[in-house]
Amino acid sequence: MSTDFDRRPWRWFRLAPLLASLCLLAAATLDAAAQRRAVTDGAGRTVEVPARITRVLAAGPPASVLLYTLAPDLMAGWVHAPSPEEKAYLAAPYRDMPAHGRLTGRGNTASIEAILAQKPDLILDVGGTDATYVSLADRVQQQTGIPYLLLDGLFARTATTYRTLGRILGREDRAETLARYAETTMQDMRRRIDAVPAARHPGVYYGRGPRGLETGLAGSINMEVLEAIGARNVAAAAGRGGLTTVSPEQILAWNPDVILALEPQFYRDVAQNPLWSGIKAVRDRRIYRVPSLPYGWFDSPPGVNRLIAIQWLAAVLYPEIGAPSLRPATRAFYDQFYHVQLTDDLLDALLRDATPPP
Repeated sequence: MSTDFDRRPWRWFRLAPLLASLCLLAAATLDAAAQRRAVTDGAGRTVEVPARITRVLAAGPPASVLLYTLAPDLMAGWVHAPSPEEKAYLAAPYRDMPAHGRLTGRGNTASIEAILAQKPDLILDVGGTDATYVSLADRVQQQTGIPYLLLDGLFARTATTYRTLGRILGREDRAETLARYAETTMQDMRRRIDAVPAARHPGVYYGRGPRGLETGLAGSINMEVLEAIGARNVAAAAGRGGLTTVSPEQILAWNPDVILALEPQFYRDVAQNPLWSGIKAVRDRRIYRVPSLPYGWFDSPPGVNRLIAIQWLAAVLYPEIGAPSLRPATRAFYDQFYHVQLTDDLLDALLRDATPPP
């Protein structure tokens, strides 16, 4: 005669596969949890990232530059493909990596599908950390399932940003080297410039675009380098904000002591255009073209690439302070940060029109 007791072993037998599956799932969940860790990003967000990160996608140009200088072997690719001129200033193992587009900033081109195709362990953005960027990071992270970190892009916080990313990527030693370079360079330039009387700190106009009429207002991240070297942004007279378009009449009224030109066309035209002839910088021939390979020294993008700019501008704007010689300083920076040793020809091309004539 059959009893309930007799049938129980058969019930357990039928449940055994389910119990085994549950045990495996629990073990896998615990293992996955052990392979992840929580980090706090520059916006104060807590993000779970893999314990070991092997592939990182940069959301925009500043993140791309930061990642290339710190850990180029972890890059999923470039935000945009380097031009042939830019490639000459990038290390051979990385210059031909594919482009994946950008997620943030003006002209974002990367789709969710393109991001997933890269299979990154982490998405990295460097720059603003306000609500707009947090919203984008949260949305992309939710759509892709890929952790998305925001790091502070303020120039004054460059050393901190290096150390933060170094801990996240497991590259603490390399990050510390670059962070100390940033701290030492900023402190040395500031010490030298602080010795110059305020009356001799020049007013500077920075002109972007072929006509030179795009510039940055007071508080613009694009103009942080001027603040770092104690120069006066003449466009601050137009108010606070980001990049803006101004008129030649405004620039004439501001009468800058120095003009910095991002585009070669503006550099060539400003000295010859009668419209600009009354400006002090033009009369005194204090017009300089911003070096821009592989990245702009002044901004373009506003990233860690600007560390060399404060050494360049200190020498150009304050010749009396005895700043370190620009050619060896540039060689050292490109070796340390961009992993390339500059030939004389590359150095000459880089600095052409960027310094006063001998």
